Amino acid sequence: MNLTISGHHLDVTPALDNYVRSKLSRINRHFDQVVDVKVILTVEKQKEKERRQRAECNIHVKGNDMFAEASHADLYAAVDELVDKLDRQVVRHKDRLQDHHHAAPKRVM
Repeated sequence: MNLTISGHHLDVTPALDNYVRSKLSRINRHFDQVVDVKVILTVEKQKEKERRQRAECNIHVKGNDMFAEASHADLYAAVDELVDKLDRQVVRHKDRLQDHHHAAPKRVM
């Protein structure tokens, strides 16, 4: 899994980098065919303090691309919301890939 973490209007500290990596390991635990992950952490210059910190992520998995974003007053909480959204998308994608159809019963005469 290639993981790229970048910051827009902020410096990505080692603590923040480790936090994002530990949270994204949850996605890799549910679905191991993740090819590429790009995370962008942003601090927007808005007058309102709520929803100022934003985290967005693009995930490329085998057969699909997924995108999610989350905003919160705290960047760590935004990362938590982001990972929850991505986890739901990945689990749904994994369920769609699996064949849930059962073979038809054979006719006995």
